[in-house]
Amino acid sequence: MSNVKLGKIIERILGKRDEERRKSEGEPSIQRADSSISSYNLNYKSSRPELIYIKAQAPQSLEDLDKVKNEVILGNIVIIRLGPLAEKSTDDVKKAVGELYDFTQQIGGDIARLGEERVIVTPPFVKIWREKTT
Repeated sequence: MSNVKLGKIIERILGKRDEERRKSEGEPSIQRADSSISSYNLNYKSSRPELIYIKAQAPQSLEDLDKVKNEVILGNIVIIRLGPLAEKSTDDVKKAVGELYDFTQQIGGDIARLGEERVIVTPPFVKIWREKTT
């Protein structure tokens, strides 16, 4: 799969989700229980961890996303290369990006596209700067 096509898929998913989030910001939100992250300990210490690592991962399947989530819960920043997953299935890429987006929203973290086949996921105390477009 070409990098340009993968980049468009990622941008479409993240862009659609950000638009939905912006529309609902003014309205009270209803917290839903999500069993996929209920097993994570989301209680961060009052301050961030002493050491924060930037880690790179290339999930081969959707099951590998748990490793990414665990790293973010530990306070690390994860750069994910989606190329290997895209070689198997574009539907898996869509599911993976959607699942990671939902996860970061629930923990108060951040997610953004980096280039054509990478995304970055951060814990709640790290925000990704985005240049405002006019």
